[in-house]
Amino acid sequence: MEKITILWVDDEIDLLKPHLIFLKEKGYDVVSVNNGHEALDLIKTTPFDIIFLDEQMPGLSGIETLARIKELSPTLPVVMITKSEEERIMEDAIGSNIADYLIKPVKPNQILLCLKKNLENKKLVSEKTTFQYQQEFRNIGMEISNRLNYEEWIEVYKKITYWELKLGQTMDDGMHQVLKMQKDEANQVFCKFVERNYPEWISGKSTDRPVLSHNLIKEKAFPMLTDSKPLFVILVDNLRFDQWKVLQPILEDFYRIEREEIYYSILPSVTQYARNALFSGLLPTEIEKKYPKYWVGEEEEGTKNNFEGELLGELLKRYGRDIRYSYYKVLNQAYGKKLLELMPNLMVNKLNFIVYNFVDMLSHARTEMEIIRELADDEKAYRSLTVSWFQHSPLFDILKYLSDKEVNVAITTDHGSIRVDNPVKVLGDRNTNTNLRYKTGKALKYERSEVFEVRNPADIFLPRLNVSSAYVFCRSNDFFAYPNNYNYYVNYYKNTFQHGGISMEELLIPFVVMKPKG
Repeated sequence: MEKITILWVDDEIDLLKPHLIFLKEKGYDVVSVNNGHEALDLIKTTPFDIIFLDEQMPGLSGIETLARIKELSPTLPVVMITKSEEERIMEDAIGSNIADYLIKPVKPNQILLCLKKNLENKKLVSEKTTFQYQQEFRNIGMEISNRLNYEEWIEVYKKITYWELKLGQTMDDGMHQVLKMQKDEANQVFCKFVERNYPEWISGKSTDRPVLSHNLIKEKAFPMLTDSKPLFVILVDNLRFDQWKVLQPILEDFYRIEREEIYYSILPSVTQYARNALFSGLLPTEIEKKYPKYWVGEEEEGTKNNFEGELLGELLKRYGRDIRYSYYKVLNQAYGKKLLELMPNLMVNKLNFIVYNFVDMLSHARTEMEIIRELADDEKAYRSLTVSWFQHSPLFDILKYLSDKEVNVAITTDHGSIRVDNPVKVLGDRNTNTNLRYKTGKALKYERSEVFEVRNPADIFLPRLNVSSAYVFCRSNDFFAYPNNYNYYVNYYKNTFQHGGISMEELLIPFVVMKPKG
Protein backbone atom coordinates (compact mmCIF):
# COMPACT_ATOMS: atom_id res chain seq x y z
CA MET A 1 0.00 0.00 0.00
CA GLU A 2 1.38 3.45 -0.97
CA LYS A 3 2.26 5.88 1.79
CA ILE A 4 -0.15 8.72 2.45
CA THR A 5 1.40 12.11 1.68
CA ILE A 6 0.44 15.14 3.79
CA LEU A 7 1.08 18.81 3.03
CA TRP A 8 1.19 20.92 6.23
CA VAL A 9 0.94 24.69 5.72
CA ASP A 10 1.66 26.91 8.75
CA ASP A 11 3.69 30.12 9.21
CA GLU A 12 4.94 28.68 12.53
CA ILE A 13 5.86 25.30 11.08
CA ASP A 14 9.05 25.08 13.18
CA LEU A 15 6.93 24.87 16.32
CA LEU A 16 5.14 21.83 14.89
CA LYS A 17 8.21 19.60 14.47
CA PRO A 18 7.06 17.16 17.20
CA HIS A 19 3.81 16.65 15.26
CA LEU A 20 5.68 16.08 11.98
CA ILE A 21 8.02 13.54 13.61
CA PHE A 22 5.04 11.77 15.20
CA LEU A 23 3.31 11.42 11.81
CA LYS A 24 6.48 10.16 10.09
CA GLU A 25 6.88 7.52 12.81
CA LYS A 26 3.30 6.46 12.08
CA GLY A 27 4.24 5.87 8.44
CA TYR A 28 3.04 9.08 6.78
CA ASP A 29 5.08 11.23 4.39
CA VAL A 30 4.88 14.89 5.47
CA VAL A 31 5.84 17.92 3.38
CA SER A 32 5.80 21.27 5.22
CA VAL A 33 5.75 24.91 4.04
CA ASN A 34 5.24 28.17 5.91
CA ASN A 35 3.02 30.17 3.50
CA GLY A 36 0.11 29.82 1.10
CA HIS A 37 2.01 30.76 -2.07
CA GLU A 38 4.52 27.91 -1.65
CA ALA A 39 1.68 25.52 -0.90
CA LEU A 40 -0.12 26.43 -4.14
CA ASP A 41 3.09 25.98 -6.18
CA LEU A 42 3.61 22.52 -4.65
CA ILE A 43 0.02 21.43 -5.28
CA LYS A 44 0.47 22.16 -9.00
CA THR A 45 3.39 19.70 -9.26
CA THR A 46 3.03 17.19 -6.41
CA PRO A 47 0.14 14.86 -5.59
CA PHE A 48 -1.01 15.08 -1.97
CA ASP A 49 -3.63 13.00 -0.15
CA ILE A 50 -4.60 15.66 2.40
CA ILE A 51 -3.63 19.19 3.51
CA PHE A 52 -3.43 20.67 7.00
CA LEU A 53 -3.86 24.42 6.59
CA ASP A 54 -3.31 27.17 9.18
CA GLU A 55 -6.13 29.71 9.10
CA GLN A 56 -4.10 32.72 10.39
CA MET A 57 -1.08 33.33 8.16
CA PRO A 58 0.50 36.63 7.02
CA GLY A 59 0.20 37.45 3.33
CA LEU A 60 -2.14 34.92 1.79
CA SER A 61 -4.53 33.90 4.58
CA GLY A 62 -5.71 30.36 5.20
CA ILE A 63 -9.20 31.13 3.88
CA GLU A 64 -7.76 32.68 0.70
CA THR A 65 -5.35 29.76 0.25
CA LEU A 66 -8.24 27.32 0.74
CA ALA A 67 -10.26 29.00 -2.02
CA ARG A 68 -7.34 28.69 -4.48
CA ILE A 69 -6.66 25.06 -3.47
CA LYS A 70 -10.28 24.21 -4.30
CA GLU A 71 -9.86 25.84 -7.73
CA LEU A 72 -6.77 23.71 -8.41
CA SER A 73 -8.04 20.47 -6.87
CA PRO A 74 -11.73 20.52 -5.82
CA THR A 75 -11.72 17.02 -4.27
CA LEU A 76 -8.46 17.32 -2.29
CA PRO A 77 -9.39 17.16 1.45
CA VAL A 78 -8.29 20.20 3.47
CA VAL A 79 -8.25 20.34 7.28
CA MET A 80 -8.37 23.91 8.64
CA ILE A 81 -6.37 24.57 11.83
CA THR A 82 -6.88 27.82 13.75
CA LYS A 83 -6.40 29.54 17.09
CA SER A 84 -9.71 31.34 16.69
CA GLU A 85 -13.10 29.99 17.69
CA GLU A 86 -14.99 32.84 16.06
CA GLU A 87 -18.22 31.61 14.49
CA ARG A 88 -17.66 33.74 11.36
CA ILE A 89 -14.31 32.10 10.62
CA MET A 90 -15.76 28.64 11.17
CA GLU A 91 -18.64 29.39 8.81
CA ASP A 92 -16.26 30.72 6.13
CA ALA A 93 -14.13 27.59 6.35
CA ILE A 94 -17.04 25.15 6.43
CA GLY A 95 -18.73 26.99 3.56
CA SER A 96 -15.57 26.46 1.53
CA ASN A 97 -16.04 22.70 1.79
CA ILE A 98 -13.31 21.71 4.25
CA ALA A 99 -12.84 18.11 5.35
CA ASP A 100 -12.38 18.96 9.04
CA TYR A 101 -11.77 21.81 11.49
CA LEU A 102 -9.27 21.72 14.39
CA ILE A 103 -8.57 24.30 17.13
CA LYS A 104 -5.01 24.98 18.32
CA PRO A 105 -3.22 23.69 20.30
CA VAL A 106 -3.64 20.44 18.37
CA LYS A 107 -2.59 17.17 19.99
CA PRO A 108 -0.86 14.48 17.87
CA ASN A 109 -3.67 11.98 18.50
CA GLN A 110 -6.22 14.51 17.20
CA ILE A 111 -4.25 14.70 13.97
CA LEU A 112 -4.08 10.91 13.74
CA LEU A 113 -7.84 10.57 14.32
CA CYS A 114 -8.50 13.24 11.69
CA LEU A 115 -6.36 11.33 9.14
CA LYS A 116 -8.08 8.04 9.82
CA LYS A 117 -11.51 9.65 9.63
CA ASN A 118 -10.82 11.36 6.30
CA LEU A 119 -8.49 8.91 4.52
CA GLU A 120 -9.08 5.49 6.04
CA ASN A 121 -12.73 5.89 6.93
CA LYS A 122 -14.06 3.68 4.12
CA LYS A 123 -11.59 0.91 4.87
CA LEU A 124 -12.29 1.00 8.63
CA VAL A 125 -16.07 1.17 8.12
CA SER A 126 -15.87 -1.71 5.63
CA GLU A 127 -13.91 -3.91 8.04
CA LYS A 128 -16.20 -3.12 10.99
CA THR A 129 -19.37 -3.61 8.93
CA THR A 130 -18.14 -6.97 7.64
CA PHE A 131 -17.26 -8.09 11.17
CA GLN A 132 -20.64 -6.98 12.54
CA TYR A 133 -22.57 -8.78 9.79
CA GLN A 134 -20.57 -11.96 10.38
CA GLN A 135 -21.77 -11.82 13.99
CA GLU A 136 -25.37 -11.10 12.93
CA PHE A 137 -25.41 -13.75 10.17
CA ARG A 138 -25.98 -16.59 12.61
CA ASN A 139 -28.73 -14.74 14.49
CA ILE A 140 -30.65 -14.00 11.29
CA GLY A 141 -30.20 -17.60 10.16
CA MET A 142 -31.67 -18.88 13.44
CA GLU A 143 -34.63 -16.50 13.14
CA ILE A 144 -35.38 -17.68 9.60
CA SER A 145 -35.46 -21.30 10.78
CA ASN A 146 -38.07 -20.48 13.46
CA ARG A 147 -41.80 -20.53 12.74
CA LEU A 148 -42.19 -16.77 12.39
CA ASN A 149 -45.43 -14.80 12.34
CA TYR A 150 -46.16 -11.94 9.94
CA GLU A 151 -44.72 -9.29 12.29
CA GLU A 152 -41.50 -11.25 12.83
CA TRP A 153 -41.06 -11.61 9.07
CA ILE A 154 -41.25 -7.83 8.78
CA GLU A 155 -38.44 -7.51 11.34
CA VAL A 156 -36.30 -10.09 9.51
CA TYR A 157 -36.77 -8.23 6.23
CA LYS A 158 -35.85 -4.93 7.90
CA LYS A 159 -32.65 -6.50 9.26
CA ILE A 160 -31.68 -7.98 5.89
CA THR A 161 -32.35 -4.64 4.19
CA TYR A 162 -30.26 -2.85 6.82
CA TRP A 163 -27.28 -5.11 6.16
CA GLU A 164 -27.79 -4.93 2.41
CA LEU A 165 -27.47 -1.14 2.59
CA LYS A 166 -24.56 -1.26 5.05
CA LEU A 167 -22.59 -3.83 3.06
CA GLY A 168 -23.41 -1.84 -0.08
CA GLN A 169 -21.06 0.83 1.28
CA THR A 170 -18.17 -1.66 1.40
CA MET A 171 -16.08 -3.33 -1.29
CA ASP A 172 -16.29 -6.81 0.25
CA ASP A 173 -17.77 -8.86 -2.62
CA GLY A 174 -17.50 -12.04 -0.55
CA MET A 175 -19.81 -10.67 2.13
CA HIS A 176 -22.21 -9.39 -0.55
CA GLN A 177 -22.51 -12.95 -1.83
CA VAL A 178 -23.04 -14.36 1.68
CA LEU A 179 -25.84 -11.84 2.28
CA LYS A 180 -27.43 -12.67 -1.08
CA MET A 181 -27.44 -16.37 -0.18
CA GLN A 182 -29.04 -15.58 3.20
CA LYS A 183 -31.63 -13.34 1.55
CA ASP A 184 -32.46 -16.08 -0.99
CA GLU A 185 -32.85 -18.58 1.84
CA ALA A 186 -35.11 -16.17 3.74
CA ASN A 187 -37.25 -15.63 0.64
CA GLN A 188 -37.73 -19.36 0.12
CA VAL A 189 -38.95 -19.80 3.71
CA PHE A 190 -41.05 -16.60 3.48
CA CYS A 191 -42.82 -17.95 0.37
CA LYS A 192 -43.84 -21.11 2.22
CA PHE A 193 -45.08 -18.95 5.11
CA VAL A 194 -47.25 -16.84 2.76
CA GLU A 195 -48.64 -19.90 0.98
CA ARG A 196 -49.69 -21.46 4.30
CA ASN A 197 -51.36 -18.33 5.66
CA TYR A 198 -52.50 -16.14 2.75
CA PRO A 199 -55.89 -17.81 2.10
CA GLU A 200 -56.94 -17.30 5.74
CA TRP A 201 -55.65 -13.71 5.82
CA ILE A 202 -57.53 -12.77 2.69
CA SER A 203 -60.77 -14.51 3.69
CA GLY A 204 -60.78 -12.83 7.11
CA LYS A 205 -60.85 -16.21 8.87
CA SER A 206 -57.65 -15.37 10.72
CA THR A 207 -57.64 -12.46 13.15
CA ASP A 208 -53.84 -12.68 13.36
CA ARG A 209 -53.24 -11.10 9.99
CA PRO A 210 -51.20 -8.20 8.61
CA VAL A 211 -52.58 -5.03 7.11
CA LEU A 212 -53.22 -5.92 3.46
CA SER A 213 -53.72 -3.69 0.42
CA HIS A 214 -57.50 -3.44 0.74
CA ASN A 215 -57.28 -2.50 4.46
CA LEU A 216 -54.55 0.13 4.14
CA ILE A 217 -56.64 3.29 3.76
CA LYS A 218 -59.15 2.23 6.41
CA GLU A 219 -56.55 1.14 8.96
CA LYS A 220 -53.71 3.59 8.29
CA ALA A 221 -55.01 6.70 6.49
CA PHE A 222 -58.46 7.14 8.09
CA PRO A 223 -57.08 7.52 11.65
CA MET A 224 -54.93 10.40 10.39
CA LEU A 225 -58.04 12.27 9.18
CA THR A 226 -59.07 13.02 12.76
CA ASP A 227 -56.38 15.71 12.82
CA SER A 228 -57.47 19.19 11.74
CA LYS A 229 -54.61 19.34 9.22
CA PRO A 230 -54.88 18.20 5.58
CA LEU A 231 -53.45 14.77 4.76
CA PHE A 232 -51.36 14.13 1.65
CA VAL A 233 -50.77 10.48 0.74
CA ILE A 234 -48.06 10.02 -1.89
CA LEU A 235 -48.20 6.57 -3.50
CA VAL A 236 -44.97 5.93 -5.41
CA ASP A 237 -45.72 2.92 -7.58
CA ASN A 238 -43.40 -0.08 -7.12
CA LEU A 239 -41.37 1.54 -4.30
CA ARG A 240 -39.54 -1.17 -2.40
CA PHE A 241 -38.59 -0.81 1.26
CA ASP A 242 -34.88 -0.57 0.43
CA GLN A 243 -35.62 2.20 -2.07
CA TRP A 244 -37.52 4.09 0.61
CA LYS A 245 -34.54 3.71 2.97
CA VAL A 246 -32.16 5.42 0.51
CA LEU A 247 -34.67 8.25 -0.02
CA GLN A 248 -35.22 8.70 3.72
CA PRO A 249 -31.99 10.67 4.47
CA ILE A 250 -32.87 13.16 1.71
CA LEU A 251 -36.35 13.74 3.14
CA GLU A 252 -35.12 14.00 6.73
CA ASP A 253 -33.77 17.45 5.89
CA PHE A 254 -37.40 18.53 5.59
CA TYR A 255 -39.43 16.05 7.67
CA ARG A 256 -39.41 14.14 10.92
CA ILE A 257 -40.21 10.47 10.34
CA GLU A 258 -43.01 9.77 12.82
CA ARG A 259 -43.83 6.19 11.85
CA GLU A 260 -42.20 3.71 9.51
CA GLU A 261 -44.37 0.67 9.00
CA ILE A 262 -44.53 -2.23 6.56
CA TYR A 263 -47.75 -3.72 5.24
CA TYR A 264 -48.41 -6.69 2.91
CA SER A 265 -49.44 -6.41 -0.73
CA ILE A 266 -52.15 -8.77 -1.91
CA LEU A 267 -51.54 -11.30 -4.71
CA PRO A 268 -50.86 -10.85 -7.56
CA SER A 269 -48.48 -8.08 -6.45
CA VAL A 270 -49.20 -5.92 -9.50
CA THR A 271 -50.97 -2.62 -10.05
CA GLN A 272 -54.18 -4.07 -11.52
CA TYR A 273 -54.91 -6.04 -8.36
CA ALA A 274 -52.98 -4.44 -5.47
CA ARG A 275 -53.60 -0.79 -6.27
CA ASN A 276 -57.24 -1.20 -7.24
CA ALA A 277 -57.72 -3.07 -3.95
CA LEU A 278 -55.96 -0.27 -2.08
CA PHE A 279 -58.16 2.51 -3.47
CA SER A 280 -61.43 0.59 -3.29
CA GLY A 281 -60.94 -1.05 0.10
CA LEU A 282 -62.14 -4.24 -1.59
CA LEU A 283 -60.63 -7.41 -2.98
CA PRO A 284 -60.57 -8.00 -6.76
CA THR A 285 -63.69 -10.19 -6.98
CA GLU A 286 -65.54 -7.75 -4.72
CA ILE A 287 -64.63 -4.84 -7.03
CA GLU A 288 -65.69 -6.86 -10.07
CA LYS A 289 -69.06 -7.62 -8.46
CA LYS A 290 -69.80 -4.27 -6.78
CA TYR A 291 -68.32 -1.91 -9.38
CA PRO A 292 -68.17 -3.84 -12.69
CA LYS A 293 -67.72 -0.62 -14.69
CA TYR A 294 -64.48 0.05 -12.79
CA TRP A 295 -62.94 -3.41 -13.18
CA VAL A 296 -60.99 -4.34 -16.33
CA GLY A 297 -60.30 -8.07 -16.57
CA GLU A 298 -57.13 -9.82 -17.71
CA GLU A 299 -58.69 -10.69 -21.06
CA GLU A 300 -59.82 -7.11 -21.80
CA GLU A 301 -57.81 -4.53 -23.69
CA GLY A 302 -56.66 -1.26 -22.18
CA THR A 303 -55.24 0.08 -18.92
CA LYS A 304 -56.32 -1.91 -15.89
CA ASN A 305 -56.40 0.90 -13.34
CA ASN A 306 -58.07 3.92 -14.92
CA PHE A 307 -60.65 4.30 -12.14
CA GLU A 308 -58.61 4.67 -8.95
CA GLY A 309 -60.05 8.12 -8.22
CA GLU A 310 -63.60 6.84 -8.61
CA LEU A 311 -62.88 3.81 -6.40
CA LEU A 312 -61.43 6.12 -3.74
CA GLY A 313 -64.62 8.23 -3.86
CA GLU A 314 -66.77 5.12 -3.39
CA LEU A 315 -64.60 3.99 -0.47
CA LEU A 316 -65.02 7.33 1.29
CA LYS A 317 -68.80 7.15 0.77
CA ARG A 318 -69.05 3.62 2.15
CA TYR A 319 -67.34 4.68 5.37
CA GLY A 320 -69.30 7.91 5.70
CA ARG A 321 -66.29 10.16 5.13
CA ASP A 322 -67.99 13.23 3.71
CA ILE A 323 -64.81 15.22 3.10
CA ARG A 324 -63.19 17.25 0.36
CA TYR A 325 -60.55 15.15 -1.37
CA SER A 326 -58.49 15.03 -4.54
CA TYR A 327 -56.80 12.32 -6.59
CA TYR A 328 -53.99 12.92 -9.10
CA LYS A 329 -51.86 10.49 -11.09
CA VAL A 330 -48.47 11.60 -12.40
CA LEU A 331 -47.20 9.65 -15.39
CA ASN A 332 -44.56 12.04 -16.70
CA GLN A 333 -42.29 14.96 -15.79
CA ALA A 334 -44.46 17.61 -17.43
CA TYR A 335 -47.56 16.65 -15.45
CA GLY A 336 -45.50 16.51 -12.26
CA LYS A 337 -44.49 20.15 -12.79
CA LYS A 338 -48.10 21.09 -13.50
CA LEU A 339 -49.23 19.42 -10.27
CA LEU A 340 -46.60 21.38 -8.33
CA GLU A 341 -48.25 24.60 -9.55
CA LEU A 342 -51.62 23.31 -8.34
CA MET A 343 -50.43 22.53 -4.80
CA PRO A 344 -51.75 25.77 -3.19
CA ASN A 345 -55.26 24.85 -4.39
CA LEU A 346 -55.10 21.47 -2.64
CA MET A 347 -54.61 22.90 0.84
CA VAL A 348 -58.39 23.26 1.30
CA ASN A 349 -58.90 19.48 0.91
CA LYS A 350 -58.98 17.16 3.88
CA LEU A 351 -57.39 14.31 1.88
CA ASN A 352 -55.14 14.44 -1.19
CA PHE A 353 -53.91 11.29 -2.95
CA ILE A 354 -51.04 11.57 -5.44
CA VAL A 355 -49.97 8.50 -7.42
CA TYR A 356 -46.47 8.83 -8.83
CA ASN A 357 -45.55 6.22 -11.40
CA PHE A 358 -41.85 6.71 -12.01
CA VAL A 359 -40.37 3.77 -10.09
CA ASP A 360 -42.68 1.39 -11.91
CA MET A 361 -41.64 2.91 -15.24
CA LEU A 362 -38.01 2.56 -14.20
CA SER A 363 -38.35 -1.17 -13.54
CA HIS A 364 -40.02 -1.70 -16.93
CA ALA A 365 -37.51 0.56 -18.66
CA ARG A 366 -34.70 -1.48 -17.14
CA THR A 367 -36.12 -4.50 -18.93
CA GLU A 368 -36.73 -2.79 -22.26
CA MET A 369 -33.88 -0.26 -22.59
CA GLU A 370 -30.25 -1.34 -22.82
CA ILE A 371 -28.86 1.87 -21.34
CA ILE A 372 -31.10 1.56 -18.26
CA ARG A 373 -30.07 -2.09 -17.92
CA GLU A 374 -26.46 -0.95 -17.77
CA LEU A 375 -27.17 1.90 -15.33
CA ALA A 376 -29.19 -0.38 -13.02
CA ASP A 377 -27.03 -3.48 -13.32
CA ASP A 378 -27.67 -4.66 -9.76
CA GLU A 379 -29.63 -3.85 -6.60
CA LYS A 380 -27.22 -1.15 -5.46
CA ALA A 381 -27.26 0.56 -8.86
CA TYR A 382 -31.06 0.29 -9.01
CA ARG A 383 -31.31 2.10 -5.68
CA SER A 384 -28.79 4.70 -6.84
CA LEU A 385 -30.81 5.38 -9.98
CA THR A 386 -33.94 5.82 -7.85
CA VAL A 387 -32.15 8.42 -5.71
CA SER A 388 -30.84 10.29 -8.77
CA TRP A 389 -34.31 10.43 -10.30
CA PHE A 390 -35.95 11.52 -7.03
CA GLN A 391 -33.51 14.39 -6.40
CA HIS A 392 -34.32 15.89 -9.80
CA SER A 393 -38.04 15.09 -9.88
CA PRO A 394 -41.13 17.29 -9.43
CA LEU A 395 -42.09 14.83 -6.67
CA PHE A 396 -39.17 16.07 -4.57
CA ASP A 397 -40.25 19.65 -5.28
CA ILE A 398 -43.80 18.78 -4.22
CA LEU A 399 -42.56 17.27 -0.96
CA LYS A 400 -40.34 20.29 -0.28
CA TYR A 401 -43.36 22.54 -0.86
CA LEU A 402 -45.44 20.50 1.58
CA SER A 403 -42.66 20.65 4.17
CA ASP A 404 -43.33 24.38 4.52
CA LYS A 405 -47.01 23.74 5.26
CA GLU A 406 -48.73 22.47 8.37
CA VAL A 407 -49.86 19.19 6.80
CA ASN A 408 -49.52 15.46 7.43
CA VAL A 409 -47.71 13.47 4.75
CA ALA A 410 -47.63 9.72 4.19
CA ILE A 411 -45.52 7.92 1.60
CA THR A 412 -46.48 4.44 0.51
CA THR A 413 -46.74 2.11 -2.48
CA ASP A 414 -48.86 -0.72 -3.87
CA HIS A 415 -46.21 -3.43 -4.41
CA GLY A 416 -42.47 -3.91 -4.78
CA SER A 417 -40.32 -5.83 -7.25
CA ILE A 418 -37.59 -8.46 -7.27
CA ARG A 419 -34.57 -9.07 -9.47
CA VAL A 420 -35.27 -12.42 -11.14
CA ASP A 421 -32.67 -14.92 -12.31
CA ASN A 422 -34.17 -18.41 -12.23
CA PRO A 423 -36.48 -19.46 -15.12
CA VAL A 424 -39.46 -21.76 -14.50
CA LYS A 425 -41.17 -23.34 -17.52
CA VAL A 426 -44.87 -22.74 -18.11
CA LEU A 427 -47.14 -23.44 -21.05
CA GLY A 428 -50.45 -21.70 -21.76
CA ASP A 429 -52.77 -20.78 -24.61
CA ARG A 430 -52.76 -17.45 -26.39
CA ASN A 431 -55.17 -15.94 -23.83
CA THR A 432 -52.71 -16.46 -20.97
CA ASN A 433 -51.54 -13.19 -19.43
CA THR A 434 -48.02 -11.92 -20.13
CA ASN A 435 -46.76 -11.15 -16.60
CA LEU A 436 -43.54 -13.03 -15.77
CA ARG A 437 -44.31 -13.60 -12.07
CA TYR A 438 -47.86 -14.95 -12.22
CA LYS A 439 -50.02 -16.66 -14.82
CA THR A 440 -53.75 -17.19 -15.10
CA GLY A 441 -55.71 -19.05 -17.73
CA LYS A 442 -57.11 -22.43 -18.64
CA ALA A 443 -55.01 -25.51 -19.37
CA LEU A 444 -51.83 -24.06 -17.90
CA LYS A 445 -49.00 -26.61 -17.78
CA TYR A 446 -46.23 -26.37 -15.19
CA GLU A 447 -44.42 -28.33 -12.48
CA ARG A 448 -46.63 -28.00 -9.42
CA SER A 449 -43.65 -28.18 -7.07
CA GLU A 450 -42.12 -25.07 -8.69
CA VAL A 451 -45.06 -22.68 -8.14
CA PHE A 452 -47.71 -21.56 -5.67
CA GLU A 453 -50.84 -22.94 -7.28
CA VAL A 454 -54.36 -21.67 -6.64
CA ARG A 455 -56.76 -23.97 -8.51
CA ASN A 456 -59.84 -22.18 -7.20
CA PRO A 457 -59.25 -18.40 -7.59
CA ALA A 458 -62.29 -17.63 -5.44
CA ASP A 459 -60.35 -18.93 -2.44
CA ILE A 460 -58.19 -15.82 -2.58
CA PHE A 461 -60.84 -13.50 -4.08
CA LEU A 462 -59.46 -13.43 -7.62
CA PRO A 463 -61.63 -13.36 -10.75
CA ARG A 464 -61.57 -16.34 -13.08
CA LEU A 465 -61.70 -16.07 -16.86
CA ASN A 466 -63.54 -19.36 -17.21
CA VAL A 467 -64.50 -22.44 -15.20
CA SER A 468 -61.08 -24.09 -15.51
CA SER A 469 -58.95 -20.99 -14.87
CA ALA A 470 -56.25 -21.22 -12.23
CA TYR A 471 -53.55 -18.87 -10.94
CA VAL A 472 -49.91 -19.81 -10.44
CA PHE A 473 -47.33 -17.57 -8.76
CA CYS A 474 -43.54 -17.54 -8.92
CA ARG A 475 -41.62 -17.75 -5.67
CA SER A 476 -38.50 -15.88 -4.59
CA ASN A 477 -36.39 -14.91 -7.65
CA ASP A 478 -38.07 -17.22 -10.22
CA PHE A 479 -39.72 -16.05 -13.44
CA PHE A 480 -41.89 -17.81 -15.97
CA ALA A 481 -40.48 -18.70 -19.38
CA TYR A 482 -42.17 -20.39 -22.32
CA PRO A 483 -40.56 -23.50 -23.84
CA ASN A 484 -40.74 -21.87 -27.29
CA ASN A 485 -37.66 -19.68 -27.85
CA TYR A 486 -36.67 -20.61 -24.30
CA ASN A 487 -33.02 -19.53 -24.43
CA TYR A 488 -33.79 -16.16 -26.01
CA TYR A 489 -36.57 -15.54 -23.50
CA VAL A 490 -34.41 -16.44 -20.53
CA ASN A 491 -31.44 -14.33 -21.64
CA TYR A 492 -33.68 -11.33 -22.30
CA TYR A 493 -35.49 -11.33 -18.95
CA LYS A 494 -32.83 -12.74 -16.61
CA ASN A 495 -31.61 -10.16 -14.05
CA THR A 496 -34.52 -7.81 -14.69
CA PHE A 497 -36.84 -6.43 -11.98
CA GLN A 498 -40.31 -7.97 -12.05
CA HIS A 499 -43.37 -8.11 -9.80
CA GLY A 500 -46.55 -10.13 -9.40
CA GLY A 501 -45.27 -13.08 -7.40
CA ILE A 502 -44.25 -13.92 -3.84
CA SER A 503 -41.12 -12.47 -2.25
CA MET A 504 -40.27 -10.18 0.62
CA GLU A 505 -39.32 -7.44 -1.85
CA GLU A 506 -42.73 -7.56 -3.59
CA LEU A 507 -45.05 -8.10 -0.63
CA LEU A 508 -43.43 -6.27 2.31
CA ILE A 509 -43.83 -2.62 1.43
CA PRO A 510 -43.58 0.72 3.26
CA PHE A 511 -46.16 3.03 4.78
CA VAL A 512 -44.33 6.03 6.25
CA VAL A 513 -45.84 8.97 8.16
CA MET A 514 -43.87 12.24 8.11
CA LYS A 515 -44.31 15.57 9.86
CA PRO A 516 -42.88 18.72 8.23
CA LYS A 517 -40.06 20.39 10.14
CA GLY A 518 -41.37 23.71 8.86
